[in-house]
Amino acid sequence: MSLPKLIVILGVTSSGKTDLAIKLAQKFKGEVVSADSRQIYKEFDIGTSKPPGHWMSLSGQRMYVVNGVLHYLVDVVDPKEDFTLADYKSLAIEKINEIINKGRVPFLVGGTALYLKAVCENWDIPKVKPNLALRSRLERKNVADLFNELQKQDPEAAAVCGPKNKRRIIRALGVILATGRKFSEQRKKGRPLFDTLKIGRQIPADQFKKIVVQRTDGMLKAGLAAEVKKLHERYSWSLVPMQSIDYQEFRNYFERQRTLAETLELINKHHLDLARRQMTWFKKDKTINWISADSEAISLVQNFLNP
Repeated sequence: MSLPKLIVILGVTSSGKTDLAIKLAQKFKGEVVSADSRQIYKEFDIGTSKPPGHWMSLSGQRMYVVNGVLHYLVDVVDPKEDFTLADYKSLAIEKINEIINKGRVPFLVGGTALYLKAVCENWDIPKVKPNLALRSRLERKNVADLFNELQKQDPEAAAVCGPKNKRRIIRALGVILATGRKFSEQRKKGRPLFDTLKIGRQIPADQFKKIVVQRTDGMLKAGLAAEVKKLHERYSWSLVPMQSIDYQEFRNYFERQRTLAETLELINKHHLDLARRQMTWFKKDKTINWISADSEAISLVQNFLNP
């Protein structure tokens, strides 16, 4: 029996994934499920480059709409909630199936590789009971020491988590210490749930830095510094979304240890570093169709939906 079709639009930060996805969804009667680990949080808007849209009520449900396209898993999670990869996978699959059941085309869109792979490869994510004492002990350590420990225990998991995401590093170490096995070995692929077309938005290397700098300047003009200040007055710097790029860099600025120019320079550096990590991850996936023009994506989708 043929599997239902899913179209994935992916790419590194600032590569234009969202704009492409909206264009395709408008043309092919689609709806978007976000695969962005930061846009999923409420209140974090400018720094996460949340697509500008509006909320409306449809069939008794509150829906987020961008240029006439319904978006799911954007602005839905309380920043204080302990939101896991397993939580995301469950919600994303639920929304994708809802779209399919309506006779619409689902577009899974984002750059969070773990989110994308959990859905596309139907990962069986290890379930380990929370160990509050262990978590508390790990929380007291700085992120650099935790990352070094994860690199020793499970280099592959460390490469996926990255050196800055303290919550993800702690979760991986918690699973390793609870089970005595590498975290990376416990994420098993299941049977595919969808017939998937993956389209990667490619940006020439010589243009990318300019795009990142323009993006940061645009966010600053849109009120990024004021947004971070407001959120810091409400939340601790240790809160997971506050540790994200575009937010964490402002801590020393507000503590008068860094100028605004230095803060923006650091944000740009961190985005370039993130893009390199994302491409390292994406290059391992030989099923991605890399495109440089929207017309290429339109042809791929047309052939996929109407073989």
